Parts: sequence; C-alpha cells; structure tokens
Amino acid sequence: MAPIVDGLIPDYEDEVAIRKYNVQESDEGAALAEMYGVQFVPTLVFVNSDGTVVDTIIGEVPESTLRKVLDDL
Repeated sequence: MAPIVDGLIPDYEDEVAIRKYNVQESDEGAALAEMYGVQFVPTLVFVNSDGTVVDTIIGEVPESTLRKVLDDL
C-alpha cells in the first residue's frame, strides 16, 4: 500500500494531509493505532479537519478506491 499512498501525495497535498505511520515500529504509530482501534495492517483511517473519523479501510485496496475516498472528503 505504501507505494500507492506515496503516489497519491503529489495529487492531494494541497487539499489533504496524508500521513503514514508504522504501528509496529513507532511509539507514535502504536499510540495512533490504539486511539483509532486499528487491529490489522494495512488500515487507512480518514479523519476530517475537526478530528472526526469519516472512513476506515482495512486491507489492501486499489488506487481508484483511495482516490474516491479522498475526492469525497
């Protein structure tokens, strides 16, 4: 999933903040995983500007699915 997410950053960097965290190797990632209830990797959590989770995707998905979620934000 990382290469797909990395490829989306240039197209969306002016509209959304895309962050990637390794939940197994970073304290910050582990804390965020706990906060958002992440149990499986990969999990993508979409949060709006007021901090509300608006969507969650568990597992690998095609780029088109991620683009649709980002466009809907």
